Amino acid sequence: QVQLVESGGGLVQAGGSLRLSCLPSGSIFRFTSMGWYRQAPGKQRELVATITSGGRTNYADSVKDRFTISRDNAKNTWYLQMNSLKPEDTAVYYCNAVVRFVDNYWGQGTRVTVSS
Repeated sequence: QVQLVESGGGLVQAGGSLRLSCLPSGSIFRFTSMGWYRQAPGKQRELVATITSGGRTNYADSVKDRFTISRDNAKNTWYLQMNSLKPEDTAVYYCNAVVRFVDNYWGQGTRVTVSS
């Protein structure tokens, strides 16, 4: 079993920045990919960004050039740096880890609110 703990959410003005962190139980090297998803009120959960064990990244079009996903093996943590935040980025953000390409694990979510 894998537990994921997110941190770093909060309230920020439009144009501001936040960095989310995800700390897993156990080693980060277990995961074939790691990522961030978000769910806005009344909407389905959607992919924000992913990073594979080999370092390949993927982003939703809506966040390209504004958000950056990264991992720090020494700290056993991955991050989502969010810059130039917009009100439409307001959502609960969930970190995700995949083991053996099929087993998905989720954090409890951290709320990000961007005011206009």
